[in-house]
Amino acid sequence: QLQVVESGGGLVQTGGSLTLSCVVSGNIFAMHKMGWYRQAPGKERELVAEILTGGSTNYATSVKGRFTISEGNAKNTVYLQMNSLKPDDTAVYYCNAVTMTRMTSSAWWGQGTQVTVSS
Repeated sequence: QLQVVESGGGLVQTGGSLTLSCVVSGNIFAMHKMGWYRQAPGKERELVAEILTGGSTNYATSVKGRFTISEGNAKNTVYLQMNSLKPDDTAVYYCNAVTMTRMTSSAWWGQGTQVTVSS
């Protein structure tokens, strides 16, 4: 079992910055990757960025060059630095952790944190 807790959301003006944090606790030995998803009203949840245990990263096209995902030293924390924010970035942001063993893969989600970008 893992527990995933996000923090750092809020209200920011267009062009501003925010940093989201996510801490994963529990049995993290089988951690495969961590990432951020978002869901805007009336839209499906979409991948924003992810980082694999080897350090490689993937970003949604819409956030490349503006957002940066990184891991903390303890490897159970992931950050999302968001710069040059736009109203289209407004959404609930969810932290996701995926564990993988030989037998199974499991996904764990946080409760979400609201990011609102005003125009």
